[in-house]
Amino acid sequence: MALKLCGQLALALAMVASWAIPFANAQPTPDAAAQPASVPITEPLVARVEMRLTLGEKVIDTIEKGDLLTVVSEREDAYVIRTFNGHKGAVDKANAVKLAESIDIYNELIKDSDKEGRLYTMRASAWWALGEHDKALADYNQAIELGYKESHAFASRGIFQAATGHHKEAVSDFSAALEKDAKDAASMINRAAAYMALGEAEKAVEDYTSALKLDAKNSILLQQRAIARKAAGKLEEALADYDAAIEIEPKDVGAWMGRGLVYFQMGKHAGAIENFTHVISQAPQTATAYNNRGYNYQQLGKWREALDDYNKALELAPKYGLALQNKAWLLVLSGEKSLRDAPGAVAAAEAACQLTGFENVNDLLALAAALAADGQFDKAIGWQEKVIKLLPEADSGFAKKILERYQRKEPFDPKDLGP
Repeated sequence: MALKLCGQLALALAMVASWAIPFANAQPTPDAAAQPASVPITEPLVARVEMRLTLGEKVIDTIEKGDLLTVVSEREDAYVIRTFNGHKGAVDKANAVKLAESIDIYNELIKDSDKEGRLYTMRASAWWALGEHDKALADYNQAIELGYKESHAFASRGIFQAATGHHKEAVSDFSAALEKDAKDAASMINRAAAYMALGEAEKAVEDYTSALKLDAKNSILLQQRAIARKAAGKLEEALADYDAAIEIEPKDVGAWMGRGLVYFQMGKHAGAIENFTHVISQAPQTATAYNNRGYNYQQLGKWREALDDYNKALELAPKYGLALQNKAWLLVLSGEKSLRDAPGAVAAAEAACQLTGFENVNDLLALAAALAADGQFDKAIGWQEKVIKLLPEADSGFAKKILERYQRKEPFDPKDLGP
């Protein structure tokens, strides 16, 4: 059977577009805590006109037409933003548009200054927001061809390349950015993510290590390097990174979850259970923590505890396919025979298969085993035959042996799993 824990994906690209310098706005505001409750804006906004943030007669900051605005919250008639220099203010909604609606603004700016590469980079982000990827890439290229070769010009294009799945090109751009600015931590982190997407975990570790030299107490970076080290097979080093991350941020449940997964991969199931239990204590609605703890209980032969955890995971997330698959296997294979329940296993496995359109090999393996345990050998044979069709020939040997067992009208035997 395949690994039955819900793992962690490498964290997403940092998405730091340092070329986007959000300048200030019209009226300064007091601290956010004094403001009415509001809904935060996630999509960047663009200034339609030049504005100045003033305090009395003193100009504190200036917003240029086309600048991206960092939005803190939204009011009925205004956006509250924070300037690059840390000032806060309110911008009338009539003076700002969403990034995807800003093409005309950049067209006007480029018409007046068609040799200014920075403007093409900014318009590229607007094309990207519109889903016009070819036009976005053309503008990123045009900016660099015009001589706009600052670090962030390459970094911005690199972020775009990575987001559109061109990871080799992204690595090249982030490398160019780092040649311009060797201390560009965002490009180190983003290049590491691109290396991870390419399966080059060792190179990702090097970049995360470089970024950590600039920010040694960054818990998130430590976790990212831990994920890369785990992918590179360096479990002890990954564990050390999670230890360090937890020491810095003891309440970060992501770090506890990640460390639990490393303990599992090291075969240290008691340690894994301890970490997943901590996640549950801090975030009791985390279905994956129950599933993961359940599987480690199962590895230790604690079948009842495992089943309880799978059921809790499914109570929290009824369409949690991995928990359904794990439950099905437990009801077939439990070393505590009183827990074996072939009809229940069939129901759980069928529910898992429905979620994946009966195309997931591991779900189908569980379904065939459950049907065989329930004496429905003809159906078990049919699904096991589909498993074999879905598997590469080189990986189908075990599945073929199980098929022969069902053809002899013999249920799946836990001994078939080996030691």
